[in-house]
Amino acid sequence: MTEKQKRGFASMSRTLHREIASKGGVAAHAKGTAHEWTAEEASVAGRKGGKVSRGGKGRLPRPLQHD
Repeated sequence: MTEKQKRGFASMSRTLHREIASKGGVAAHAKGTAHEWTAEEASVAGRKGGKVSRGGKGRLPRPLQHD
């Protein structure tokens, strides 16, 4: 078997990936299309993420088992 080669962002170093992503964020803010989080939005998103990652009531459902 041959090893699958990484392409695109996956083949780049973490530093280069961050630089490119940062340029996109800067451009979106300059254009006025970037999302600005309010404190309330960030709080709600944090709670949702915490429930899923800690296995709380909002955890992801288990996949169906097929026999």
